[in-house]
This record gives sequence, C-alpha cells and structure tokens, in this order.
Amino acid sequence: MKKNLRVLLLAAGPGLLAPVGSVVAQAPTARPATASPSATVGNMPLSLQQAVEYAIQNKSSLLATRLGEQTARARVGEIRAAGLPQVSVAANLADNFKLQKSLVDFGAFAGGSTATQLTPTDLAAAQAGQSVNLSTVTVPSDPVPPQALAFGLRHAGNTSASVSQLLFDGAYLIGLRAAKVYEELAKKQTQQAEIDVVEQVSKAYYSTLVARERLQLLARNVQRLDTILYQTNQTFKAGFAEKLDVQRLQVQRNNLVVEQQKAARLTDLSVALLKFQMGLPQDQAVQLTDSLGAAVVDAGALRQRLGVASFATGSGVSGLGSVPTAPAPTTDNADAQNRQDQQTALSGARTGQLAAAFNYNNRIEFSTLETQQALAGLDLANRRAGAYPRLLATAAYGFTGSANNRGDLFAFRGPDSRAANGFPNQNWFGFGNVGLSLQIPVFDGFRRKYQVQQARIQQQTIERGFETLRQSIDLQDAQSRTTLINALDVLDNQKANLELADEVARVSRIKFKEGVGSNLEVVTAETSLREAQTNYYAALYDVLVAKVDRDKATGELYNQAKK
Repeated sequence: MKKNLRVLLLAAGPGLLAPVGSVVAQAPTARPATASPSATVGNMPLSLQQAVEYAIQNKSSLLATRLGEQTARARVGEIRAAGLPQVSVAANLADNFKLQKSLVDFGAFAGGSTATQLTPTDLAAAQAGQSVNLSTVTVPSDPVPPQALAFGLRHAGNTSASVSQLLFDGAYLIGLRAAKVYEELAKKQTQQAEIDVVEQVSKAYYSTLVARERLQLLARNVQRLDTILYQTNQTFKAGFAEKLDVQRLQVQRNNLVVEQQKAARLTDLSVALLKFQMGLPQDQAVQLTDSLGAAVVDAGALRQRLGVASFATGSGVSGLGSVPTAPAPTTDNADAQNRQDQQTALSGARTGQLAAAFNYNNRIEFSTLETQQALAGLDLANRRAGAYPRLLATAAYGFTGSANNRGDLFAFRGPDSRAANGFPNQNWFGFGNVGLSLQIPVFDGFRRKYQVQQARIQQQTIERGFETLRQSIDLQDAQSRTTLINALDVLDNQKANLELADEVARVSRIKFKEGVGSNLEVVTAETSLREAQTNYYAALYDVLVAKVDRDKATGELYNQAKK
C-alpha cells in the first residue's frame, strides 16, 4: 500500500505559435479518419470565444490530460480501498498421485513389551484357594528402526473464505490526507494544459484575422491599380502618355497579383492551423465572426494599465506627433532619477506599486508547485510512518477433505455420515479461526532511513524551486511588459507611416491624373504604401500576440477565456 502513495508528477510543455509567415513549420499531423461529433455541416460560425470553448472541449491533448485526471481519481480510490475489509475466497483440488512419505520411529512410542509375572508362591497360594494379585512387568524388546509412512489420501480438496480489516496503519492515514492533494494536483495540471490551449488558439485566431484583413487589402490594392493601369493605357492610346508608363504599372500589377496569391495561400494555411489548435477536423468549413477592428486593443487604455506613456507624445492616446523637448536634468534631481531607474530595473522593469501588487498565485505554475510541495511533505511523513506498527483483524472459515478416489472426494460426506457397519464415514471437515495480526518493524537494514533522506531531499529541492520560479515569473513579466510596450510603439509608428504613405499615394495619383506628376512617382508611392501596409499588419499582429503573452504572464489569460 505504501507504493500506492508514491505520486508520479506529469510535466507538460506549452506549444509555441508562429506568425502567419512561419505557420508552414507547424503543419498539423494527419488527423484520424473519424470526424469530431461536434462538427457541423456547412460553414461553422466561429468567434474567438467560441474557438477557445471548442478547443477546451475537443482538443485531443486536453482530452488526454483529462484522462490523466480520471486516472488520478482512480488512484485515490485505490489508496482508500486499502482501509476497507479485504475478503477472499479460495478453493483447490489436488491429485497426490505419489504421496509423500515420512519416517516415524515407533520404538520411541512403544518402549518395549509387557508380561504378567507368576511366582511359585503365587502358584501354591492359588492351588490352596487363596486370592493372588499378579503384577505386570516390562520386558525389554529388540529395537525397531524408523518406518516410512505416507499420511493422507491420494485426492484432497480445500475451500475457504477469509476476511481482514485494517485497524491501524500510519502510512494509510497519511495516504488519506494525500488523496485530496493528489487529486487537486491533477486538476491544476489540467488547468495548465487549458491555459496553453487558450494561448495557442488565441494566437492562431489573431493570425487568421490579420491574414484575412491583409488579403482583403491586397484585393483592394489590385482593384485600385487596375483602375490606374486602365486610365494610363487609355491616355497612352490618346498619345498623352508613354508606353514605358504603362509597362511600369503592368509590372507593378503583376507583382501585386503574385503577392495576393501568396497571401491567399497563407490565409488558408492559417485557417488550417487554427483548426488544428482547436482540434477541429480540417474538412470542416469555418466562418470567423470577429473582426480585426474588434480585436485591436485600445492602446491608450493598455498603456495606462502598463503604467507607461507613449515614447513620442508622452500620452500614448493621441498618436504620434511632434516630440516635446525633454527638460535638462538638474544636479539636484539627476541622482534621484538614476536611483529610480535602478530601482525600476531591479523590480523587473515594473514600478514599485505594480511590483508590490503582483500576485504569484495568479500563475498556475506557482500554485502547482505549492501542491507538489504539500505532496512532498506527505511523502516524507509516509516514509517516517513506516516505523509505526500495523494492526489487522483477521478471520477465516473453510472445509478440507480427502479420499482415495476422485468420485469419493466429491461425495461431500459430513459428520452425520455412517458406513454400513455403523462407523463414522466423514470425508470433509470444517475449520475456522479469528484473530489479530500485529506487525512491528524492528530492523530493515536502514532501508527506511535512506528513504526518509531521499524524501527530505526531494522536499528541499521543491523548496529551492520556489525562488527559481519566482525569478522566472518576474523575468516573464518584465519581458512580456517590455515586448508589449515596444509593440505598441511600433504599432503607433507604423500606423502613422501608413497614414502618411496613403496620403502620399493619393496625392501622387491626383498629380499624375492632372498631368503634373510622373508615372514613376505613382509607382514609387504605391510600393511604399504596400510596404507600409505590410509593416502595419505585422505590427498589429505583434501587439495582439504580445497582449496574449502579457495576459499569460500575469495569470489573467485563463480567467479572460472563461468569461
């Protein structure tokens, strides 16, 4: 039973999700031929919340984790079963075709022969009619060697029922305490797996939204470029434009169409990755209902939560503009500012208020480690409890029989059976017993001593892991915060660049249409616009992914998915 108290801890590593351009490296493996029972016919409407809920219910890795949770509950029941009555029934038959013999010294039992001694005086008294008392004497006999005898009959049978009840066992009492903790650990491991799935599905969903929006934008660019190409071609036919202008626009359109085709394939691949992360069959069509505009976070509110301002405006709300001139630090406050910067860096790039408010228990890894620590303490107590005595109550009842042949053995004759001559003819006999069994460990060759040492070292190892985990959480928090701030800055910058590039392209088209601008200027402006669009959507995806990483680092991702 003590072996049942040893807890096997499972470790699962979270999966990583790449941006749209690298989804090829994460192509899903072949799925089973059977479709999910929850798959729908036709387009399946899918919001981010619905995608997360579907993945939590149907992702194969999560289903396997929940099976582990059920295994933990069954393991707990196994431990508890050791304290319930243990009943067993046994029956056996034996054909002793060659009976075992044993040597028996009958001389030790006989001791010699006996005789009646009659003296001449006794004979004369008897002839005279007098009473005579004859005495018995022992006559020495010759020694008899031991004889080989077989005990029992050829055919024998036995049937019995026994029951035992554990009355006291220190290890069992500790096991009952560990049962609840072990089940709690399994639930936390399942929650950890759910958090990883939420992260993967969220990133895949955002990747699909960005890819879909970029594909639509490329389609609008092709349509706009077709209009310019048609107008330029008509102008060329009228003799007011050069053929070189038409060819430049044609090259531009060809490149844009190829880029559109590549984006369409990547969009399909991002949808396939989303289905894989959800555990959805690849042949199930989906329709994403969330818009990219709804997914974009409020940069100003997010900066306020992070406790930082925009790198350009100092507010992070009104977008980029003229950069204000920073006041020169005076001698009095320069040292104070340096100390503040050092303190901020030492606190994990968090302000003092945010660092003090951070709760490590929000991270499931920290809570799981606390549960593992509790189990390690119970395991240590279990090892020490091996020195306690063990008390059981036992009882047994059964029958045993024998006969010279098999048919006679199965006659089952009881104590009332009589032979033809009236003698008892019983061949089966009952037996029964009740008692207590006390087991006191005295010396086990220091085996328990070394087991206690191992359990104590394991407990100390877990305790050391708390500091490592805290440092790791602090680093993740600082990294996610810095990454998100940088992504917001880049997004602000790329948004401003996109607006400027769009304005430049618009003015260039107007100038070319009015005849005051060159075709090369239009081509250059369109190229810059597409580059600005690509950079903007890449920055937008980086912000969405950074926000998911930030929510996971602070332990808020799982709670948000449950809302």
